[in-house]
Amino acid sequence: MAQPTAEPVEDYDYEALPPNFSLLQNMAAGAFAGIAEHTAMYPIDAVKTRMQILNPSATPAYTGVVRSTYQIASTEGLFSLWRGMSSVIVGAGPAHAVYFATYEAVKHAMGGNQAGVHHPLAAASSGAAATIASDAFMNPFDVIKQRMQIQNSKKMYKSMVDCARYVYKNEGLGAFYVSYPTTLSMTVPFTALQFLAYESISTMMNPTKQYDPLTHCAAGAVAGGFAAGLTTPMDVIKTMLQTRGTSSDPQVRNVNGFMGGCRLLLQREGFTGFFKGVKPRIITTMPSTAICWSAYEFCKAYFIKLNSTSS
Repeated sequence: MAQPTAEPVEDYDYEALPPNFSLLQNMAAGAFAGIAEHTAMYPIDAVKTRMQILNPSATPAYTGVVRSTYQIASTEGLFSLWRGMSSVIVGAGPAHAVYFATYEAVKHAMGGNQAGVHHPLAAASSGAAATIASDAFMNPFDVIKQRMQIQNSKKMYKSMVDCARYVYKNEGLGAFYVSYPTTLSMTVPFTALQFLAYESISTMMNPTKQYDPLTHCAAGAVAGGFAAGLTTPMDVIKTMLQTRGTSSDPQVRNVNGFMGGCRLLLQREGFTGFFKGVKPRIITTMPSTAICWSAYEFCKAYFIKLNSTSS
């Protein structure tokens, strides 16, 4: 008597996005990843901003991550370390949704989703394209965030909306995008380096490209720290441009671009000034990118498995 044949269990390729994996699901995974990434390490990011601001005096106002954290918390209150986080929460979700949707679309178009095959060009190109798209959305929110992170910002801005209104009224719409070219000069190489390192490390650790939380976490952390350290000089100039409107220094207030910021920083602090805040930047970025990639890959795996079981 013939035995009934069991229904074959449908397997799904985690890395290759199926046709029914919608843009909305991809964007939802990216939004979740973005909010998780930025909120987890926000206090250290606030310290980094304080350390990078160009000080008129020769003595730096903030030195060392632990010492600066204690200094801010003891003099301005513990919650001042989270001031401006609302801007990140509002902006990071949609910006990262655009970021990861663009990343997956470009990587898929360039053939970067094949299991066991390393595609460095596809990884770097998709990362750069994702950054250009997401930064156009996120830049105004980043300006508001850094304005609210500076010392005595409570006296100037009551809320995120109040800060946005103040900047627009006193400096115009251009103030939200004066740092955009500099931001791209930082984030495009940062993202290209990060995605290249992430794809290289994750392919080496996990050639089958199956969902593996440890791989995504470790590869994300190393890739983020590597990219953050190399792009710190552009981040210092970006901070100068985004906070210039609050400076009492006329030379800082008159800086209107990347090259002007480089000249002033080199004149004031020399080559070492370009790496101010490199430690908190790496400390912030490594766990942030680990959280971001872990959250994104988790959501991606969940949606793909959900689609495979419902189809």
